[in-house]
Amino acid sequence: MNKALKIVLEFVLAAVVVLLVVYIVKSVMKPVRFNNEVEARSQVAIQRLKDIRTLQEQFKSENGHYTSSMDSLILFYKEGKMEITMQIGSMDDSIAVANTEAIKKANRRLKEPDLTKKLIEAREAGQSVVYSIKQEVAVSDTLLLYHKAEKDWSVDSLLYIPFSGRQLTEMESVVRMVSGVPVPLFEARMPYKALCKGLDKQLLINLNAERRDQNKYEGLQVGSITMPNNNAGNWE
Repeated sequence: MNKALKIVLEFVLAAVVVLLVVYIVKSVMKPVRFNNEVEARSQVAIQRLKDIRTLQEQFKSENGHYTSSMDSLILFYKEGKMEITMQIGSMDDSIAVANTEAIKKANRRLKEPDLTKKLIEAREAGQSVVYSIKQEVAVSDTLLLYHKAEKDWSVDSLLYIPFSGRQLTEMESVVRMVSGVPVPLFEARMPYKALCKGLDKQLLINLNAERRDQNKYEGLQVGSITMPNNNAGNWE
């Protein structure tokens, strides 16, 4: 074998070795990258499901039942009212109605004409008092306030499964008899086939198969329409 041919063969062998190493690294890293992307997407989906749960629980508090309609839930956020109880004063005698100006300020805000008089009279009599006032406030001014700093956030985003190309979030509600008592239930779902759109198809098939083998939902879900679960998420 002449020297030139030997050099060519060595170069070819080296190239083959490099290609094999690259192939092996890619094969090893593919599921790692897939799992990392699924985790990142899941965090976005989980926050949306938590927001849906928050709105559903308040919707039920105001209406006595959950809703199956995402449009109704979003409208509730945008235009709905909820009743809250505000307290003025304290059960602690040492600080009960200690600041007359604060009382007057609260009185103006709550529009209770007799509040200042009642609290000051209690204070002068040496009494401790808690004065509770029920008020209606806008749902949008009370719930999901942690999104206010997010420039691009919109409650309308709850309609869609993230990264899915605007596939709709799946949601149902029922009233089921539990121990002879009617119990309102709801669940909201985001299947992996939508959440993981565009990712490796075979790895997605494997993920769903693994979930089925474990008798688990093939995606993310909050609440349950089959039995009460305190509106838990299946990631919790």
